[in-house]
Amino acid sequence: MKICVIGGGGGRSMFLAKSIAQRAQTLGIKELVFMDIDGDKLALFGGMARHVAAMLAPQMRFRLTTDARDALEGADYVITTLRVGGDKLRTQDEHIALDLGILGQETTGAAGFSFAMRSIPVLIDYCEQVRAYAKPGALVFNFTNPVGIVSQALRDKGYDFTYGICDAPSGMMHQFAGLYGVDVSRMEADLFGLNHLSWFHRITVDGQDITQDLLKREDARKRTDLRFFGADLLSYLGYVPNEYLYYYYYREKAVDNILRAGKTRGDIILDINQGMLAEMAGLNPDTEFDKALAIFSKWYGMREAQYMANETGVKRDTVWSFDPFKKDDGGYAGVALNFIDIQRSGRQGSMVLTVPNQGAVSFLNPGDTVEVTCDITKDSCLPRRFPEVPDHQQELITRVKYYERIGAQAILQRSRKLAVEALMWHPLVNSYSLAVSLCEQLIALNEPYTGPWGA
Repeated sequence: MKICVIGGGGGRSMFLAKSIAQRAQTLGIKELVFMDIDGDKLALFGGMARHVAAMLAPQMRFRLTTDARDALEGADYVITTLRVGGDKLRTQDEHIALDLGILGQETTGAAGFSFAMRSIPVLIDYCEQVRAYAKPGALVFNFTNPVGIVSQALRDKGYDFTYGICDAPSGMMHQFAGLYGVDVSRMEADLFGLNHLSWFHRITVDGQDITQDLLKREDARKRTDLRFFGADLLSYLGYVPNEYLYYYYYREKAVDNILRAGKTRGDIILDINQGMLAEMAGLNPDTEFDKALAIFSKWYGMREAQYMANETGVKRDTVWSFDPFKKDDGGYAGVALNFIDIQRSGRQGSMVLTVPNQGAVSFLNPGDTVEVTCDITKDSCLPRRFPEVPDHQQELITRVKYYERIGAQAILQRSRKLAVEALMWHPLVNSYSLAVSLCEQLIALNEPYTGPWGA
């Protein structure tokens, strides 16, 4: 089996390599190729990933390349994790929104739409290359944000071999497993919604439902990402929220906190990545791996500690570290590998993916992509049906799905009219005049990547 990673020069490359290498033998992964158009970052972060993979799976062939065709040739599975425009454009996305008093966050609303404007055309090009060069039947697992609108656009274009993946649900499940002192394999979850707009309807340990207990536990609000929500809101919701729902439930607080902090999440990551790269300059990731890892760990630990801190005023209190030999924590590579494991073994299993609704929920269109627990077999991937969705969830999902549905078409058609329509109904924009201003600024920012837009 050959796996290809498009965007293999990113800072998370080591995590990907660890996940894949730890399961290479059991899954029969013979070749792993990391591809990136940035040769310098690929040499550094891809080089560190290659070193980790060699430590864990020396029998697996690992290559780095800047040639997409070379990477995709004969691939069975492809993981896409891109940041088109880099960290600097992310900060511009966020500040354009904030200057209008709108939340600047890369996966929701205005900033997310701007990122999608750059991401979707590039991913379409890679999907065409997958069709041309990868093995027949090859699957693409997309981690490129914003996963919701990106997944909608790719499915609308007919790329039915694409699946949206996100590490937020699995990350929360690992936190909850730690809280209850059990291995995550003993837990199951029913989750429904859209990417970064989802709720756990049911979480079990050894078959016992712990959802309501989890919502009431005060230590859950200290030791997990439920720390971002007040106990009164959790009681009202009755379901465990994805951490990104903070931006909807506390919208004005998020904007105010970011403005008072003086830096967006993108600003922080830009500073951290620039500091990291400056300190690692000239290091050989093979012969100086331990030194490179120490520098990386220092800076990446800062990044993790600051996760949603400026937006919420609450910091994570866990110390971050990277141990290549520790059991994989099930990030986005773990989601993709679980899918591969089920498909190849013929057993049944479940996981959270972004896939077409396929009639699972009556108030959405069959082709609307949703983030939901899916039941997987060798030949199928079916979203679980959630017949009893509370009115407040239905209302929010309907509004944001309308944005994703129209927004995907706006980007595919490069239509100003549709872009304004999509953003004006998004709950975090909710204004025609703001949508018009946003669209003109975002189109101007992104035209070097998208080409000219029509009316």
